[in-house]
Amino acid sequence: MRALSLIFGAASFAAPLLGLLVLWVVVVHAFDVNPRVFPGPGAVGHAALESLRDGTLAAHVGASLARVALGTALAVLVAVPLGVAMGVSQAVSDFLTPLFRFFSVLAGIAWIPIATLWFGYGFGAIVFVIFNAVFFIVAYNTLLGVSTIPKSLRHAAASLGAGRWATLTEVLLPGALPNIVTGIRTGLGFAWRGLIAAEMIATNVGLGYMLFVARDFYRTEVIVFGMIVIGLLWLLIDRLFLAPLERATIERWGLVRAA
Repeated sequence: MRALSLIFGAASFAAPLLGLLVLWVVVVHAFDVNPRVFPGPGAVGHAALESLRDGTLAAHVGASLARVALGTALAVLVAVPLGVAMGVSQAVSDFLTPLFRFFSVLAGIAWIPIATLWFGYGFGAIVFVIFNAVFFIVAYNTLLGVSTIPKSLRHAAASLGAGRWATLTEVLLPGALPNIVTGIRTGLGFAWRGLIAAEMIATNVGLGYMLFVARDFYRTEVIVFGMIVIGLLWLLIDRLFLAPLERATIERWGLVRAA
């Protein structure tokens, strides 16, 4: 029964994508679209095979994933403690909230120009952009998670002899974890967009760079293939890792019932 449910879910998820592919084929042939304006699936498939054969796809994907992973990890390591501090201290929250509101609208691609001045064109600048895209969202969600933990639970833990460390590791972090995971999932979506924009400007390898160079040579089939790769990578990361992690977290802490 579970296997049947998984198959049905996969089919439901793939159906709109297949429908989009069929529409693509029909429109390109029906209107005889110039390949330089928008290519057909055959040309995109040929570009895919070419990039697989010469190894460029693997290089671009590997570089992009490494930058996203490092930038996100650094953001989470800084944002979670800061979010907890804001959640337990009203003074810290009052002091930092205006700063968070100011910088949250600048997070991501707005930092690209100054990031290239600080770190040069390369790995550091892009990781910094990703860090900013993820940091504020994770910190805010951590604050929200800690703030929603009833104070009675904190007082109960203290009355049972829990010190600050025990309260942090056994009450605050577990209680805020569902919000933290949701923040990471949301932040990664913004990080992925910031990554592509930054790679168009600040590096010579990566999926964004692949799109940028293809534009200069009017290789629309490579541009469309790159867009497909970006979308599929995000779908795989979200569906195979982030969504199950978020689901497992909220099930673990009783926010929903396990299926």
